[in-house]
Amino acid sequence: MIKKGIILSGGMGTRMSPLTKAVNKQLLPIYDKPLIFYPLSILMLAKIKDILIIVNKGQLNQYRKILPDGKNLGINITYKEQSSPRGLPDAFILGEKFIGKDNVALILGDNFFYGQNLTKQLLKSIKLKKGAKIILHKVNKPELYGVAKIDKKNKVINIKEKPKKFLSDLAITGLYFFDNNVIKFAKQLKPSKRKELEIVDLINKYKKNKKLTADLIGRGGAWLDTGSIEDFYKTSSFVSAIENRQGFKIACLEEIALNNNWIKRSKINDAIKFYGNCEYSNYLKKL
Repeated sequence: MIKKGIILSGGMGTRMSPLTKAVNKQLLPIYDKPLIFYPLSILMLAKIKDILIIVNKGQLNQYRKILPDGKNLGINITYKEQSSPRGLPDAFILGEKFIGKDNVALILGDNFFYGQNLTKQLLKSIKLKKGAKIILHKVNKPELYGVAKIDKKNKVINIKEKPKKFLSDLAITGLYFFDNNVIKFAKQLKPSKRKELEIVDLINKYKKNKKLTADLIGRGGAWLDTGSIEDFYKTSSFVSAIENRQGFKIACLEEIALNNNWIKRSKINDAIKFYGNCEYSNYLKKL
């Protein structure tokens, strides 16, 4: 069972400069809320209450202004600063004390997930006891992504980073579930030519032990990467279209906490006062 989650919100965000010279990318807006709300909402939908957010050195205070300690959401948020980008598996080395002897989920701070059956999939994935699970999404241009080939039982049989020859059209998204061996495996990795630890190398350790499975985000579900300014605008447009057409908000943290019975309605009133006179507050008033 997975009860802990890590959000990796480091990285320089160079493709979005000069915006990211002053503000961390995960604090920039996706439509009506900061990007960090979206990966945090995924962990909350998975009923994960103990969360570590890894941020760039010197940007901690920016995060604490909007997400102090999680008590207002009925969860526990702690932070860890990363002095420089060292690859995704570094999250498990930095988070070793936080993880302890537990299993853990990792979500990238710039990934966006949406889907009708997503919560059901998440609750299934956190039941993981041994091994690792990756989340896949079908893409039109697999040569741009790390991809995985799976068998009929969703066992991963091959992984390739940006394959030149077609292997699979199932891209590896930025959402992962690991048993406690992930700390040991991460420490065994050696930096790649990019001088970073590679997530594909970490996943391959599980595949070699035949302990790697996958789950797919089906048709009607969405996985969007917000690595560039254009991607930010596309994701914002997606959220805007859904919210304005259907009348509910994606990644409303207080609503998720309320539905999970983690907070009482008095916390909603506190949030309305905190956010002030805005559309987000108006939505909270309707809950």
